[in-house]
Amino acid sequence: MEQSDRVATAPPSRGWFYLHRGLLLLLGLLGLGQAVLGGWLLTLGGTPMHLVCGLLLLVAAWLGFRASGRAEAWGAGLAAVIAIGWAVAEIAGKGWMPSWIIDFASRVALVLVLLAAVLAASAMARHRPGHWARRAVGGALAICLLLVGGLVALLWERPEDPARTAVRTPLPANTAEVTNTAENWRAYAGSNLGRHYSPAAQITPANVHQLQEAWSHRSGDTAPNDRVFYSSQNTPLKVGDSLYFCSSSAQVFALDPATGEQRWHYDPATPAGAMESLFSVACRAVGHHGAPGEAACSERIFAATADGRLIALDARLGQPCEGFGTAGVVDLTEGMGLRDPGFASNTSGPAVVGDFIIIGQQVSDNQRRDSPSGVVRAYDARSGALAWAWDAHRPDAQAPLAPGEIYPRGTPNVWNVISADESLGLVFLGTGNSGADHWGGDRTEAEDRFTSAIVAVELATGATRWSYATVQHDLWDYDIGAQPTVLDIPIEGQLRRAVLLGTKTGSLFLFDAATGEALRPIEQRPAPQGATLSAERLSPTQPQSTFYPNFAAHPGPEPERIDARHTFGISPLDAAWCRIQFHQMRYEGIYTPPVAGEHGMLLFPGTIGGINWGGVGVDNGRLIAITNHSRLPNHVVMVPRAEVTDVAVGDGGARPDQEVAPQANTPYGVKRPIWFSPLDMPCIAPPWGYLAATDLASGELLWSRPLGTAFDTGPLGTPLRLRIQVGTPNIGGPLLTASGLTFIAAAQDNYLRAFQTETGRLLWTARLPAGGQASPMTYVHEGRQYVAMVATGHSRLETTTGDHLVVYALAER
Repeated sequence: MEQSDRVATAPPSRGWFYLHRGLLLLLGLLGLGQAVLGGWLLTLGGTPMHLVCGLLLLVAAWLGFRASGRAEAWGAGLAAVIAIGWAVAEIAGKGWMPSWIIDFASRVALVLVLLAAVLAASAMARHRPGHWARRAVGGALAICLLLVGGLVALLWERPEDPARTAVRTPLPANTAEVTNTAENWRAYAGSNLGRHYSPAAQITPANVHQLQEAWSHRSGDTAPNDRVFYSSQNTPLKVGDSLYFCSSSAQVFALDPATGEQRWHYDPATPAGAMESLFSVACRAVGHHGAPGEAACSERIFAATADGRLIALDARLGQPCEGFGTAGVVDLTEGMGLRDPGFASNTSGPAVVGDFIIIGQQVSDNQRRDSPSGVVRAYDARSGALAWAWDAHRPDAQAPLAPGEIYPRGTPNVWNVISADESLGLVFLGTGNSGADHWGGDRTEAEDRFTSAIVAVELATGATRWSYATVQHDLWDYDIGAQPTVLDIPIEGQLRRAVLLGTKTGSLFLFDAATGEALRPIEQRPAPQGATLSAERLSPTQPQSTFYPNFAAHPGPEPERIDARHTFGISPLDAAWCRIQFHQMRYEGIYTPPVAGEHGMLLFPGTIGGINWGGVGVDNGRLIAITNHSRLPNHVVMVPRAEVTDVAVGDGGARPDQEVAPQANTPYGVKRPIWFSPLDMPCIAPPWGYLAATDLASGELLWSRPLGTAFDTGPLGTPLRLRIQVGTPNIGGPLLTASGLTFIAAAQDNYLRAFQTETGRLLWTARLPAGGQASPMTYVHEGRQYVAMVATGHSRLETTTGDHLVVYALAER
């Protein structure tokens, strides 16, 4: 019977026959690869399912080659059922993450498409035109396309109807102090309090969908060569009738706030060689001091360059102020013993507090234990004279350096934006690590005290008032990236002046601004122990803030701990490869100790956090904090000194040439790439980035959602052009307004978005000409509110690079 059936349905087309055979070959190769990787995974103690599924695909291909249509269908169906069942079981077992549909599709799509294509080609090859099986193929294809289209439409990011989302919540009568007015934006985050908040309220949830581009400006500043990685990360200032911003190489521009017309431009001619030592060449902010007057330089703009210059410019003319330092320049390399231009420099901009300029610096990570000092210095804003210099190893910040003396080497630095509260006379510093991030066997007690810490120093003297280390003996590069935020909050019925600090470890710490008293509970949690590096030590516990949600990865009460079910791939092969790596690496949750050896350890959260330099936005009236954070691990491998051949900065080396960061003068170098698959995709399932809102009074997580789509990213760096909400890694901060709006870009796709602060509903999007790895700002000028966004991209984050400042407003009436 079977033989006569074959004769009656002889293949009508050799083309379909050969296509069927080719697809079977692909199916067999996929099954063979998955089976081999699955067997390897099984020897490591992993799941047997990759082996099982690979063998099932091989069986399905073998049945197809035997030309038994019914058996072929049964084999393919069984393989599909097993793959779907396994995917559902693992996704449910780890909790239904916000992007679980994408996780599910990545697990089964390739297999199901290939199996379906095999069966369809088989039907077309076995039956003549007009046969019901051929018609069924066409109908099945149409149904599949409708299902896929519906799924994409369901996941597609689109703004919501403003008529449904515009909840008009009035501000409380006792709205807390705001130091920046609607007309001005005087510092990186609006003011030195670091809130990223404006009282401007002309743009509301009800009309934000009507925003349109008002004007744009291009700086013309692009990377001088492929060894310099640009990412300006700038937030403009608006003071009086001018808008001021800086480009990556610290070129400064003054523009008309209404039209974007350029009033002046100052180019400090930063040498390309000085920028090679920087991970990203940034100029997050300029500083402003003074007020308009008749005298030259009565109003000043300050900028810092990668080669160590602090420059004062006349705010009206853009010319250096002769009375400041030497011909308008203070030499920041003095006392640093740099060894190499750009080894230490300021990228976050000077904080102008009263009549002081407070300036920290980035020090190129993991180059050498005796790297330049992490000193923070204060200068007189008029003369440029040094007022004090704070450092972990300088008990007296006002003590002058002796002739030929340099600041202590290798101490924790302050690379992020500095905050201050003039009413308390305090400056708030978020510190990084000592000279080597991942080995601290010789760190002093003072270094550990001031590593990954918040430090309150006196504005007048630089003396330490209080400090708190958010990580004890940090070996993970969990430095403080976020600017500390000063706010007023009721605690047990009393209004307290507080400092809110977001960290890469995901904690939101709340301290009394004057005393450092913890205003919300902090628990010392046991940390992983066991074998680690030579001559190293581990802290038995690590601090965790427990009142607020944790934003180390997936928002929740505890830092997320992943397992093998969280691994990700867009095919069974790269998924199995990532799972093999997971089982080979050391991983015991957050604070897993770094180890030497071929396979290293999994660092999660990774080096970009958690919460990074974009900071925390605070609506002090509504007592809501807005945070954006990434969810991306690193694969950290400690390389014994004898195997490190890369040369450190200061010994003739340069960062672009290094595969291993040398950490000279320690027992180990380090490799710490983002944990990617061979297809250049993260090895954990999305979301890879979030936006969230927290009620600061109750500690409740009000909402969270993935931030960013797959429009400008994809496998092997190929943009998918799909606005599917996957949640991408994000760098940059939010902007909050009194009307209840949160603006943010930050994600790897080139969009600026507006959300309703209280609900998280997306209300508006605008396509940017380049990546928006910066924080937006807003101002009111001549009665019209504007929203400004610098879009220059981020070379290291592989977003679209450019030189744009784009400004939006409602249509003029």
